[in-house]
Amino acid sequence: MVRRFTEAVRSYFLRGLLAFLPMAATIWILGAVVRFMDGGLNFLPRTLRPSTYLRVDFPGLGALVTFVLICAIGFFLTHFVGAKVHEFWERMVRRIPVVRGIYAAAQQLVQALFSPDRSLYRRVVLIEYPRKGIYSLGLVTGVSEGEVQERTGERVINVFLPTTPNPTSGWYILVPEKDAVTLDMSVEDAFKLIISGGMVVPRHLPRPAGSEPLGQKSAG
Repeated sequence: MVRRFTEAVRSYFLRGLLAFLPMAATIWILGAVVRFMDGGLNFLPRTLRPSTYLRVDFPGLGALVTFVLICAIGFFLTHFVGAKVHEFWERMVRRIPVVRGIYAAAQQLVQALFSPDRSLYRRVVLIEYPRKGIYSLGLVTGVSEGEVQERTGERVINVFLPTTPNPTSGWYILVPEKDAVTLDMSVEDAFKLIISGGMVVPRHLPRPAGSEPLGQKSAG
């Protein structure tokens, strides 16, 4: 009887833990983002800060103001002379040696994350890394251009290899496209697999008979 009670408590605890931790982590992350955005309003002049006129501190007010501010910038760039001002700003920034590199990298990252066309960087591939016979999951971020393609003499893709359990860090490597095995899993499923260290395996339907085995490469 004691054993059954212990097993029941253990089962309930594990089920509760699996339900609670993702919920708590989501709330904590969203709360951290909101607090960061609330504090981010400090860059505004004191006369433009809502806290100057409001006696009560409203959590999330910074996130709301930031959202409205970004929408206002987008509206300004779409109408009036906003487009011309933005073009002038980019021309000035690209003339500054160090700043232009940072600006270009940030611009490309934002475009990759929020562009409607996500076909290039939404692909999950399996590559032999760090050596032949050992496989790693990678995310294709695009096709290499310029000198890289000229020097290699073949089509090379940009692949980001996330680390476990923190997928925000990792390695950027260049891989011949013929050596990358395109997977059916989504990027979300790939992140689940990477973060859990292989404990959370996404559901996969078996390939039809006669389909391409793992050892054969697919350009996708």
